[in-house]
Amino acid sequence: MIDINLLRDPKTRELVIESEKKRFKNTDNIEEIYKKDQLRIKFNFELDNTNKKKNEIKKKISQIYKENKKEGKELAKDLIEKLKLIEKSCFELEVEVSTLDEEIKKMLKVVGNILDSSVVVSNNERDNKLIRQFRTNRVIQNKKNYTELMQKYTHSVAGAKIIGHRGYFLSGKIAKLGMALSRYAIDFLEKQGYTFIQTPVMMRKDVMSKTAQIGDFDEQLYKVEDDLYLIATSEQPLSALHMDERMVDSDLPKLYCGQSLCFRKEAGAHGKDNSGIFRVHQFEKIEQFVICKPEESKEYFYKMIGLSEEFYKSLDISYNVVSIVSGEFNDAASIKYDLEAFFPNADKYRELVSCSNCTDYQSRELNVRYGVLKENNKKGYVHMLNSTLCAVQRTLCCVVENYQQDDKIIVPEVLRKYTGFDEIELN
Repeated sequence: MIDINLLRDPKTRELVIESEKKRFKNTDNIEEIYKKDQLRIKFNFELDNTNKKKNEIKKKISQIYKENKKEGKELAKDLIEKLKLIEKSCFELEVEVSTLDEEIKKMLKVVGNILDSSVVVSNNERDNKLIRQFRTNRVIQNKKNYTELMQKYTHSVAGAKIIGHRGYFLSGKIAKLGMALSRYAIDFLEKQGYTFIQTPVMMRKDVMSKTAQIGDFDEQLYKVEDDLYLIATSEQPLSALHMDERMVDSDLPKLYCGQSLCFRKEAGAHGKDNSGIFRVHQFEKIEQFVICKPEESKEYFYKMIGLSEEFYKSLDISYNVVSIVSGEFNDAASIKYDLEAFFPNADKYRELVSCSNCTDYQSRELNVRYGVLKENNKKGYVHMLNSTLCAVQRTLCCVVENYQQDDKIIVPEVLRKYTGFDEIELN
């Protein structure tokens, strides 16, 4: 969530309002949060003063009892009655403050991070700005669709019978090619100094709510028993890995290579990619996750998208890097780049990587602090960034289309030491 202090200053409050407008969101709630916060400040001030009065009266009563052991109760009678009234006022003020705390926190959760000044303002993804592109010299001989090419190995009919819509099995050399992509992606990041970590695939609701958007609970997340939710990305548990910790310069940066199964309802994707394994409910993903000093997050953002580019260059896949328009952001991101890889059959570029700088939006909610408190009484928070490196099933679709040759798939050279074979027969 954003810092409430941004709403207390008129200039920064206007920045938040302008940022929300760029996201094409209603901004009436900003003024409402501000008014509730001012009321909370007023009640807190009254509560502090009332507590002081309460403590003063308690001291007086204690002194009377001390000096008049036999008649103390009678002598302090009026003060005791006054104390009861003050304690009642304290309780009422505490309830008011607590209620406002919860209301403000809930409202802040739907206010987005302040957008980076470079973000293109638009609600149409066709306005995404091209940043860079890479084109392979490799000649693509055939242009069959990935669904047709992998039909023998995906068993989607059986998958649908067992799991339902978007269900599948992966078998044989195609499954091994997917495993090779995963292993290669992990090794690729480890060579860059990332720490490999397998994350849990379930999270408690109270923790998930600190890192996932409210809308995700209906549209993306699967609920299991005991208030647990299946993760939609390893970013979610990784962001909570250091929850309630304080980090200093010597602890940072934290570079994590997260590997997990991911589960998504895809409720908002009805009618999209109904065939094949490009968009499915269960998939594997290798994720970059970085925790760093606030002043270094911009640098790491460009490093992370750069590493994703190197990965797809090594696979010799043509791609575009695009800056995503303001209306397509989730609440946490301040800037977002996608890497879109080429799919020959459709003759179009499709998203394989999403890279975001979430600044201190997640860390504030998760209470991952930065700096030594004695040096600065103001709370500081680390910055958090995330980027896909390899969404295995999607990347597998892309590799298969780009490496089709007659009735076989040629295995990319960098993957051959992991597969143990150079090609996959399709018949």
